[in-house]
Amino acid sequence: MGGSPKDLADILRASAGKLKSRTTAAIIVAGGSSTRMGVDTPKQFLELCGMPVAVHTMRAYEESEYIDQIYVVARQEDIESGIYETYAEKFEIKKYRTCVAGGKTRQESVLKGIEALSDDVKFVAIADAARPLTTPELINSVCLAAYRYGAASAGTPAVDTIKTVDNHKFITDTVERATAWQAATPQAFSLPLYRAAAYSALDEGFECTDDNSLVERLERRIKFVDCGRYNIKITEKLDLLLAETILSARESILWEDEE
Repeated sequence: MGGSPKDLADILRASAGKLKSRTTAAIIVAGGSSTRMGVDTPKQFLELCGMPVAVHTMRAYEESEYIDQIYVVARQEDIESGIYETYAEKFEIKKYRTCVAGGKTRQESVLKGIEALSDDVKFVAIADAARPLTTPELINSVCLAAYRYGAASAGTPAVDTIKTVDNHKFITDTVERATAWQAATPQAFSLPLYRAAAYSALDEGFECTDDNSLVERLERRIKFVDCGRYNIKITEKLDLLLAETILSARESILWEDEE
């Protein structure tokens, strides 16, 4: 797909609001390893409160009323093992469609997932498999914002002072905290918008680690939805312990509410 980001942005603005269908697919990126955790088992397969981390994430999208289909992007060896099909059957993830092999980067992996979507999909919610604390309610809120604005993302307002640094870790600037947010997932977009952003970046060799950054290049506004401070990503051993504590606390609150 050729054309500059500005040209693509003009085309997308002209077609805004014409999507009548809201069929929404979740693309769960599950190609991570456990390098920083110092264990051999990939973090998405580590057990958390009796279930693998990835299953917690998949179940959240299964329970979201706005997610119609679930696609997983994973390592080739995980596809060959059929582990996600096993998860879908065992944990009754009925919206699961398929698992596709990822690429060398996250950006490339998401594009592989996009290319596997069924023809009826109009919106996509891109997620990290390693965010097992994502709730169906958050997914619903992000999807609703995407339906309204075309692009939306989970995020958290910064509570600490944010600094930028150079390659040697010396401070170069202070970011205004009132306008600083940390991006999380899900990140949801109309599918034509995301495709335009992804293929434009591919054509021009633009690389990033955040799907929002692709869409920002098209000069499109992205609505942040506050996901709170507990939608953490599992990257270190301590994160797994924190996630277990948070999930246990949620269960206790739900139990008290039912009483």
